[in-house]
Amino acid sequence: MILIPAIDLHDGRCVQLQRGLLETATKYADDAGVLAQHWCDQGAQRIHVVDLDGAFEGRSINVESVERILHNAGDIPVQLGGGIRTTKDVEFWLESGIAQVIVGTRAFEQPEFLAHATERYPKRVILGLDTRKGRISTKGWQQDTALTVNEVLKQVAGLELFAIIYTDIDQDGMLSGVNALTTRHILESSSHDLIASGGIQSMNDIEELRKLGQQYSNLIGAISGTALYEKRLDFAPAQNIFAS
Repeated sequence: MILIPAIDLHDGRCVQLQRGLLETATKYADDAGVLAQHWCDQGAQRIHVVDLDGAFEGRSINVESVERILHNAGDIPVQLGGGIRTTKDVEFWLESGIAQVIVGTRAFEQPEFLAHATERYPKRVILGLDTRKGRISTKGWQQDTALTVNEVLKQVAGLELFAIIYTDIDQDGMLSGVNALTTRHILESSSHDLIASGGIQSMNDIEELRKLGQQYSNLIGAISGTALYEKRLDFAPAQNIFAS
């Protein structure tokens, strides 16, 4: 398992939100490239980037900031989500140096889009599984669907995804602890690799995830944003727990 620092972009700045609400944005840096370099210097093995404005608008917005992240990250893989809704978007970002693109909204609206993307780019696509009260949420978490986690896992069972990122929206940015119950359920119900996201608040959560990772080999990482930026979590010691 690895710990993956999050860089969320809004108006070109690096922020963190609570439950995905823009009005709760707290700014942590003005230059995304400098922040990416910081995490690389800390020993990050992968960086998670979300174009928040892109997620709301349905198209990539913070392109220059993402390009600065890619430049400073060098050989460190960068995964990007937010506003990637077309095959051209997928192609553009993969050819620009993004290691994996994260898709959500379009994948649920048109499952054939996800099937085509994974067929054309095997192991280069991550499915963003964002839930609110057990239902899948889309369009920057502004719209709840009737889809359940179990339904989606059945739909994507045969696809060559790189991984699934599971986020409990009600936990995200709240420093309230991870949703270990649903995380475990997904690990048991899917053969895809899983990256946990949302709610990490302390080393206790890291330890809980480490224990899950010992039981389920398909738990490959966890994303943290607010806990790292608020210094509730020190990156290197947390990563060392995952590596132990």
